[in-house]
Amino acid sequence: MTEKPTTESTRWTIHGERVVDDTRRSRLSIAEVELPDGVRFEQYVIRAPRSAMVAVLDDRKRLLMMRRHRFVFDRWVWELPGGYVDDQEAPEICAVREVEEETGWRPREVEPLLNFQPWVGTADAENMLFLSRAADKTDTQVDVNEAEQVAWIPLDEARDLIRTGDIVGAGSVIAVLELVARSACGEL
Repeated sequence: MTEKPTTESTRWTIHGERVVDDTRRSRLSIAEVELPDGVRFEQYVIRAPRSAMVAVLDDRKRLLMMRRHRFVFDRWVWELPGGYVDDQEAPEICAVREVEEETGWRPREVEPLLNFQPWVGTADAENMLFLSRAADKTDTQVDVNEAEQVAWIPLDEARDLIRTGDIVGAGSVIAVLELVARSACGEL
């Protein structure tokens, strides 16, 4: 195990931060920072609300995934369902709600899988990944704005979709690789 440092000699100093734009999905600001060696500069900072995603894995080791278009880089990709955590909402409640809204399936139970920050040098965007081991089909219509296709994809095929560039979102990639690793160790 790595020891924690006893000093904070490499901590950056923030001298100020001014908001450039603030919306429900992100706040863009410019921070004036100073490095430990005294160099000062400005850097854009993105602050996004927490988000929750769920890897719903059935007893046949298939993941519930959605195929959707992402306009920012104009590609069709497969993703796990998830979304932004509303104010005062528990992340696990958000996770279950998002799965049902986006796929028409309702997870029976969710457990924490792991948390991560996808872009630590520029953004504060905490992502919470949950695992569900079963889901029930509901009468909820899949949101046309969210998913073109909903499918149960075998875990090994999902890993291959990462290699082919069909799964590229950080949360989905991290969840698939974590589940593949746990499966290989007999932890699933």
